[in-house]
Amino acid sequence: MKFETLAIHGGNSISDSHRPVVQPITLSTTFEHQENSLIYSRANNPNRMALENLLARMERGQAAAAFSSGNAAGMSVFQALPKGSHIIAPDDMYHGLKKQLLEIFVDQLEVSFVDMSKVETLAAAKTPRTRLIWIETPSNPLLKISDIREISHWAKSQGLMVVCDNTFASPVFQNPLALGADLVMHSSTKYFGGHSDILGGALITAVKDEFWDKIVNIQQTGGAVPSPFDCYMLTRSIKTLAYRMKGHAEHAGLIASFLDQHPKIEKVYYPGLKNHPGHEVASKQMTGFGGILSFLVKGGAENADKLISHLKYYSNATSLGGVESLIERRAAVEGPNTKTPQNLIRLSVGLEHLEDLLEDLDQALNQLR
Repeated sequence: MKFETLAIHGGNSISDSHRPVVQPITLSTTFEHQENSLIYSRANNPNRMALENLLARMERGQAAAAFSSGNAAGMSVFQALPKGSHIIAPDDMYHGLKKQLLEIFVDQLEVSFVDMSKVETLAAAKTPRTRLIWIETPSNPLLKISDIREISHWAKSQGLMVVCDNTFASPVFQNPLALGADLVMHSSTKYFGGHSDILGGALITAVKDEFWDKIVNIQQTGGAVPSPFDCYMLTRSIKTLAYRMKGHAEHAGLIASFLDQHPKIEKVYYPGLKNHPGHEVASKQMTGFGGILSFLVKGGAENADKLISHLKYYSNATSLGGVESLIERRAAVEGPNTKTPQNLIRLSVGLEHLEDLLEDLDQALNQLR
């Protein structure tokens, strides 16, 4: 099946005798004891099984594990590592997972944050205890691009595992497992959910090995799993994922070009722009450049806040990937220890009419001094 067909039909597992077109929600927490049957919904559930099967097929992996949030998915990888392991992670890493490494796992794991867009930084950061390389591409919020194939090739020569956060790209535009990564992570809250009303996360593995068994044990024994209703809703939303992503990317590319030429904008970060330092690598490993962009507003944080306050169709809110456009001054959200520029605005481009989005940005920018 092509991706669009898989997204629509791959998540249906019908056992109801009435043969509904859409798989029903199985809310039961417990099941009668039968050979090879389900036992308890924390361990597994028909809706979660259907979602995980769909996720694995979309990312071209052997298996998937769904979690209650993207942070829970990422945390399960860190928990599965032996104590004292060293991780190489991007300097522009999603702050929620970075916070885990710096605060929750500070006594269990070591981490080096490097500019992952420069592959040569990996060798310099590697130690005898290094076990894992964490890639995030495009990164959050600077939209840095890491060469998944090149990093994975180097990692395998060193006996290291590679995990790629594919949230910004989605499997519509990028398949890290096909480029050599061992695991893919998603915050399914974002584009998979697509409507800002479902919390979830996922991991997909290239092979079902011992490390994967540890992750599944953490998922099922730790219990940070999505509810049957959330699994049902995610499977439903994924049916339109391919078409939503195409719209997000088309709008984001045109808005990025508009901002790139605007005299009140200092810089635009979007891999679809030819002046982006990662454009060439992104063009090789992505079939589309995604729906997220960031930009620096001239005049500092004060002007960035003013710009946001003058907008009509962009909600000043955290998160991304919904059909509505969301905007925020990212440093204000990340807190006092952030390294994100204070005048950086992250924009999740929605599916409103493009002319409305462009006109709204234009009128708000024109109100800045």
